[in-house]
Amino acid sequence: MTCASCVSRVEKALGRVPGVQEASVNLATEQAQVRAEPTTDPQLLLAAVQRAGYEASLVEPDADVLKAPVRRVHDEGWKVALAAGLSLPLMVPMVGDLLGQHWMWPAWVQALLAAPVQFWLGARFYRAGWAALKARAGNMDLLVAIGTTAAFGLSLALWWQAQAAHVPHLYFESAAMVITLVMLGKWMEARAKRQTLAALEALRRLRPETARIRRDKVEIEVPLSALRVGSEVVVRPGERLPTDGQIIEGRTHLDESLLTGESLPVAREVGQQVTGGALNLEGLVVVRTTAVGAETQLARIVRLVESAQAHKAPIQQLVDKVSAVFVPAVIVIALVTGLAWWLLRGDAVAAILNAVSVLVIACPCALGLATPATLMVGTGMAARHGILVRDAQALETLRTVRVIAFDKTGTLTQGRPRLTACTSVSGLAGDDARLLRWAAALQAGNDHPLARAVLEAAAAHASAQATTQAPTVGQDVQDTPGQDVETPPAVSGLQVVAGRGVEAWVQGRLLRLGSTRWLSESGLAPGPLQPQAAQAAASGQTVSWLFTPGSADTGHDQAQVLGLLTFGDQAKLGAAQAISRLRARGLRVVMVSGDNQGAAESMARTLGIDEVRAEVLPGEKARVVGELKGGLPVGEGVAMVGDGINDAPALAAADVGLAMAAEGAGTDVAVETAGLTLLRGDPAAVVDAWELSWAIRRKLRHNLSWAFAYNVVGIPLAALGLLSPMVAGAAMALSSVSVITNALTLRNWRPSAAEISGTSTAERS
Repeated sequence: MTCASCVSRVEKALGRVPGVQEASVNLATEQAQVRAEPTTDPQLLLAAVQRAGYEASLVEPDADVLKAPVRRVHDEGWKVALAAGLSLPLMVPMVGDLLGQHWMWPAWVQALLAAPVQFWLGARFYRAGWAALKARAGNMDLLVAIGTTAAFGLSLALWWQAQAAHVPHLYFESAAMVITLVMLGKWMEARAKRQTLAALEALRRLRPETARIRRDKVEIEVPLSALRVGSEVVVRPGERLPTDGQIIEGRTHLDESLLTGESLPVAREVGQQVTGGALNLEGLVVVRTTAVGAETQLARIVRLVESAQAHKAPIQQLVDKVSAVFVPAVIVIALVTGLAWWLLRGDAVAAILNAVSVLVIACPCALGLATPATLMVGTGMAARHGILVRDAQALETLRTVRVIAFDKTGTLTQGRPRLTACTSVSGLAGDDARLLRWAAALQAGNDHPLARAVLEAAAAHASAQATTQAPTVGQDVQDTPGQDVETPPAVSGLQVVAGRGVEAWVQGRLLRLGSTRWLSESGLAPGPLQPQAAQAAASGQTVSWLFTPGSADTGHDQAQVLGLLTFGDQAKLGAAQAISRLRARGLRVVMVSGDNQGAAESMARTLGIDEVRAEVLPGEKARVVGELKGGLPVGEGVAMVGDGINDAPALAAADVGLAMAAEGAGTDVAVETAGLTLLRGDPAAVVDAWELSWAIRRKLRHNLSWAFAYNVVGIPLAALGLLSPMVAGAAMALSSVSVITNALTLRNWRPSAAEISGTSTAERS
């Protein structure tokens, strides 16, 4: 494909295949994404593309995305050099005119030099132009073919009519130089397009080709394809991790900057998960493989980047509509120009040359490349900074966001709460230990952050009791608190109640561990523990109650509160700064949390957030997002930032969903629902994504302005006879190169400094 008109033609061809619901073609990546019925034969799609005048092949579904795709890229630099070598001698007369000399090649020499450029090196324009004509469409190649053929034909006619021994002014040089300049522009464009994929290629290069595995205490080096889940991989200092896994030996610091955008090395030790592609900085570690091939985090990142680069931004749809009618309109303008010069001036030569200039300068290459080239560089830079773009539209929409709603736990806080108090109604030490024992039994196997806090506290308490209060000879083991906690009772009928807590049968008694709301819904009051609960909530801690609703079936029909558990969580480092940066940019920040009002408000005060929606059930978060959207003017949006499965509905309901997935914290559901995924668990990444969205938007505007300006200014000048075909050809080539070069400047983008106090919004803009 050569221009935006080609894109439109291929999309129409694919869209006419029975069963195709949607076809999206990207000029920069030369890929099409087709959504069709399962019964649609892919060979029909390939045949449709071929009938439209192009060639296509299927992307293998099981292809290794971490291997660079095999592209049939032919470097045509030698053709450009040959065309220039044949065309430049034709410019000698023009140089002579500037020096006051009349240097003119014989007509047959000019024709001999120009013919190979026109009909051999320029044959590609005839082939593609003819295919466009057969498809009753137009493209850049058709414009070049018509324009240069007209100039070449005019020269032949003038030569034929010339008197003997007289060499008229011919225009072979215009035809040859236009083709040479267009070829030069396409060659430079192809080289620049390859640079737009630099970020993606950098990600691919993170994976080494081999791995050192340990078998029977012997280390052997094997190809990466030989790795299996469970393999023990030895990674030495200075080497990159070949795949995802869990450290089983050693400790080290890893450089994950190219994966997550986190500039500082992170400590990793036994039991922690690591990601393939990270650089091992110091210690030797042994990693047990947990994912290989397409299932690794690095492969998923590459797939997301490729998908985002292949998708179109909404603004590109407008460009495609313009391009669909652009070429026919230009041909009409060229015909009108030629007729006007011929009828009004009576100068057939000027009429043809000016019509040729209109055809050449109007090639819509820049229009087709302006948007995809910018998005390719932008999404690549986003990936380099730990921001994965799943949907190009989300990246463009993010700039319109005026309200950002944050989930609290795991998003603004560390998500690793610790148990600060476990108090029974009686307040006796033995009852407190029993309360912790029951809570641990209820939370066994649960991966919720509060559940992990209970289990960690129970294990720590058991370990402490085992060392300090070991039973003496003859002492009843059941009387030892440490042993009581060490062996939590078995539970049955365990059930997780969304947004409230867990319940199960323990020793013939139905126990519930959950929120104050659930306690109230069960018809119970906090009782004597109310002051302690209120104080904990006011200080920003999370409160959970252990109680029984009673059961007549077992004889325990008295509902009662058994005790109180309180949890504390800390704000993430840099979260307050990130909120300050967002507010300084005029954004409204809202915390949406299922936590109690006191805990949520306390954390909000710490972070500088004025608006809090607390005690919101998972199913209600989407409703809150809808309310926030309803209060905004048309054209402004709401972004939701979350990390858990309970945030997925809200992420989908928001105009832009941002999922935090650092260190495996973000669930697959949240990541798949969100348009953007933040690979590092730093709220500052939200600010970075917002700023990058604006940077991309600015580049899009610049590029589209360049692309339209070339045509809006160039076509009238060419029609008025103020541009020669050669100048028009140079301008057309320059337009394509300029938009790609401008897009490549996005590679210099860096997140702004966290400290922005004293800088006005206008200055930052």
